Amino acid sequence: MNLDDFSDLIERPDGGIRRDAEERRERLTVPPGALGRLDELGEWLSAAQASVKVRAIEQPKVLLFAGDHGVASLDVSGRAPGSAHELVRAVLDGASPVAVLARSMSVPVRVVDAGLDCEPELLPAEVVRHRVRRGSGRIDVENALTVEETEAAVRLGIAIADEEADSGTDLVVLGDLSVGGTTPASTLIAALCGTDASVVTGRGGAGIDDLAWMRKCAAVRDALRRARPVLGDQLELLAAVGGADLAAMTGFLLQASVRRMPVILDGVVGAACALVAQRAAFRAPDWWLAGQVSGEPAQAKALDRMALNPLLDHGVHVGEGTGALLALPLVQAAAAFAAELPERPDPTTPETAATPEAEAAPQV
Repeated sequence: MNLDDFSDLIERPDGGIRRDAEERRERLTVPPGALGRLDELGEWLSAAQASVKVRAIEQPKVLLFAGDHGVASLDVSGRAPGSAHELVRAVLDGASPVAVLARSMSVPVRVVDAGLDCEPELLPAEVVRHRVRRGSGRIDVENALTVEETEAAVRLGIAIADEEADSGTDLVVLGDLSVGGTTPASTLIAALCGTDASVVTGRGGAGIDDLAWMRKCAAVRDALRRARPVLGDQLELLAAVGGADLAAMTGFLLQASVRRMPVILDGVVGAACALVAQRAAFRAPDWWLAGQVSGEPAQAKALDRMALNPLLDHGVHVGEGTGALLALPLVQAAAAFAAELPERPDPTTPETAATPEAEAAPQV
């Protein structure tokens, strides 16, 4: 497998359609600029859908890839190592923030176990049936995955993207359910952006104290030494310092772009996978939106590298796709405005042109 092959498979959203959509926007009854960034979103949707008049977002879905990371054993996370299955259970039970929000918005949620470190019997079969391996290696001293496992995880993401596109999903809100996942994500972003550990290391969705932050910095620093020699090969990079969930998300993002299925990214884990995918296929980011500012410095650096401007900045850093899901109503509103707002009457048409009698009538 060579991820660079995706570069020839991914096309940009239709630029001609976008220009036509921009011209149509100039003719709407609402003045240009009055809707702010929603105008830009509407035009982006037009290009993505290859239709000047945007179709409503009718079948969005929240997709969460789950996994445990061996580096969590260094006490770099606010959660216990191997406890990501508890996050999954909370989502399935409707007790997590993303589950509550999705229920209120009537958006279905799908969880895919790519690398949880738990007994399969703890979760439903439809969640665990895709698992690539149990947990991942400690990336500061060993590879997260073998190359074969990495390929299997990427293929899993590709298959999930095809399943969603074939089922009619018209937009995906992408998130992760992981323990220790922000450490490999920060490592990937630091490696791809050529920066140091201290610049990208944040405190994660669960929050950590200063001592844990220093341990996390050290882990990212040591993992970076292992990442730099394999920067030329995205699969080897994901194998060295990624994880099964990150590799699967990367494969998903690439294939979603092939299938012309828009994606809203959530936090730093999704941003890291997107950056790896961009390295493989430079057109892929044209199909993604950044949902929110998560507060992680690595996310900000990755989004800047991809020229993705987040839709929201509400200080939400709980993860799980919650911030990206909060941005979904904005995208749906942009679609509704672009589709339903009327155009101004054309004064040159017979129906609206002034008659000679009207032109000759005295002005009052």
